[in-house]
Amino acid sequence: MKDTVFTLASRLKEKKISSVELTKAYIHAIEKENSALNAYVSFNFEEALKQAEEADRMLAQGACSPLCGIPMTLKDNICAKGVPTTCASRILQDYKPVYDATAWSKLRALGAVMLGKTNMDEFAMGSTCETSCYGATKNPRDPAKVPGGSSGGGAAAVCANLAPYALGSDTGGSIRQPASFCGIVGLKPTYGAVSRYGLVAYGSSLDQIGPLTTSVRDAALVFDAIKGKDPFDDTSRAVDLSSTLLKEDVRGVKVGVIREYFDGLGEEISSAIGKTIAFLQENGAEIISLSLPEIKLALPVYYIIACAEASSNLGRYDGIRYGYRVENYTTLDDMISKVRSEGFGKEVKRRIMLGSYVLSSGYYDAYYKKARKLRSQLAADLNKAFRSCDVLIAPTTASTAFPLNNPTKSVTETYLTDIYTVPVNVAGLPAVSLPCGKDKSGMPIGLQFIGGKFEEGKILSVARFLEEHFDCGIEEYEGGVRL
Repeated sequence: MKDTVFTLASRLKEKKISSVELTKAYIHAIEKENSALNAYVSFNFEEALKQAEEADRMLAQGACSPLCGIPMTLKDNICAKGVPTTCASRILQDYKPVYDATAWSKLRALGAVMLGKTNMDEFAMGSTCETSCYGATKNPRDPAKVPGGSSGGGAAAVCANLAPYALGSDTGGSIRQPASFCGIVGLKPTYGAVSRYGLVAYGSSLDQIGPLTTSVRDAALVFDAIKGKDPFDDTSRAVDLSSTLLKEDVRGVKVGVIREYFDGLGEEISSAIGKTIAFLQENGAEIISLSLPEIKLALPVYYIIACAEASSNLGRYDGIRYGYRVENYTTLDDMISKVRSEGFGKEVKRRIMLGSYVLSSGYYDAYYKKARKLRSQLAADLNKAFRSCDVLIAPTTASTAFPLNNPTKSVTETYLTDIYTVPVNVAGLPAVSLPCGKDKSGMPIGLQFIGGKFEEGKILSVARFLEEHFDCGIEEYEGGVRL
């Protein structure tokens, strides 16, 4: 049985192992196995051992948080003071923040141990974890396939037992999609439930930090630790949820099924989710069929808004204050142009140009303004669904993990992989992805439960019940740390 945060916390509490010993075990596994997966892009081993020593002192003094002494990892776009934070981009090479992200600061105060930074699509723009300047991350379940993106490094590390949990970010599915591809749990909280302070911005009205874990209970625990109001982020809100309050059954829970989510869905994924729906119904849940035709507009709305915000947010990278800088230039404008041309990868430049286009004179009203109006309508329609349902159930992705360097997938086809995840970000809702089956090649199939704003407790309760009582048939990964 794979160790979870809770089982590791029990071992620490019972003094069967120390945090230093546990941290050394993960360091050894990373040194041995990371080169094959490329999940980590920078290491924090020396500081991690110091943090583990402090955690052992906290445990000896009666620290009560289950996260005390547990190693973890951060996505490379979440700031940690003095630790390289590059967003997997050449333009931020060697950048070390002078402050901690609030989410990491909260975990550190509880005694968490940070092993290093994990790989990602450059500036979180991608669905495969292949656009990184450090090279692609591989899926532990099949190294010939992608782990998903953009939080692919964190998902791969957790799947491969190279970290008990990871923090990632989700702008259009970047936690849930890699969780689905790797067969783990990924929670995208409500927009504002977790502070974005210290998260390098991609789409400011869409980005959200959340956990990648091996169990739903672990996801609830980590979320419980990082949630809440933060004076450094005016969009953050107080959240009333304790991971100890998750329900034990689904009797009477109203589960909504949006018919449009299943139009054209492949047989294997449709069948796996259908079996899950039947299982929930057999155990007392009420299944409600819904129609939301406008949900198909979420993908173009998302890409217009996300790219527009990206073009604005990434305007600050000019090579003057930090990061990549060219040596040969004639004027300041020439230097900035060369820095951005050489420092940004192809996908990032594509999205900056798309964003600049939709914000430009003559196109603002036709694209960006219209997208914002449609966003409001989509959010209203989704929120209306929760008048009759407690949670919604949906596929996380339209396919299982596909091959690395897939020559048959165009840019448009790759963007379409976000079709089931982006409505949640557009509406600012919470969603959790977890495995519900596997395809004929043994790769995980994921589903997501979607909730109303700040109703993480509802989706986590249903997900936990399913995880504990429904056999998804996915074998445990045998590598990494096994205690």
